Parts: sequence; C-alpha cells; structure tokens
Amino acid sequence: MFQIGKLLARSGMHRAYCTDPTRIEKTVNTVTLLGRVGADPQRRGNDEHPVVMFSVATHSNYKYDSGDWMQKTDWHRVVVFKPGLRDAVMSYLKKGQRTMVTGKITYGEITDQEGKQRGTTSIIADDVIFLQS
Repeated sequence: MFQIGKLLARSGMHRAYCTDPTRIEKTVNTVTLLGRVGADPQRRGNDEHPVVMFSVATHSNYKYDSGDWMQKTDWHRVVVFKPGLRDAVMSYLKKGQRTMVTGKITYGEITDQEGKQRGTTSIIADDVIFLQS
C-alpha cells in the first residue's frame, strides 16, 4: 500500500494518515455569504506569500413576542489566496459594497498582543462576486 498523504486540520492540529485509498470519505466544507464589505480590503503577508483580507457583515432579523424587531449582525473574516482573485478584490471591492463570497470555513489560533492564544475563524474565498447597488 502507498500512503495517500497526511491531512492537517487547523483546529487542534489533528493528523490522519491513510494507507487505504478505499477508506477515504467524501466531505463538504462550503460557505456562501451575501453581505456588505466592512472595510477596504488589505494586502497582508509578503511578496512570496501574499494574501488579501476583508470583512463581510451579514445579519439576521428576529421578531419578539412583543412585536419588536431586532437585527443581529455577524462579521466574517474573508481571506483570498488565489492570485487573480486577490488582484480583483484589491482593485474593485470597497467598503460598504454588497458582495457574495463562496469558499470554505477554516479555524486556527493566533497569539494576541498580550501573548494569549485566541481562536480564529476565517472564510477562504474560492470566488468573490462584486455587486453594484
């Protein structure tokens, strides 16, 4: 048997080795967001490994028994690695613009300024659609 490879999940850094290709399961990790851009996209990383990041706000509306409405806003961190998509996002996506993002959700950890470990959640963009109002 040959080794298919090792899978690395960011949450908990779990490793799984598979030596039997008939035992590999199909999984799905798909996210679609439709919302507004929170701030102009920012270029991060370095020349060798550039990345573009921006935030998207989505909301849910709730109606209480009293008849009052409440709106809850969720903020999503979107990360773009694909070179052509990175450039398009930097050129055309602006704060306040409506956008639709498809991609996959990923989890990780960062060390904050106080040296404490914090969990993070990001959407790795496969496609970003620019909507005009």
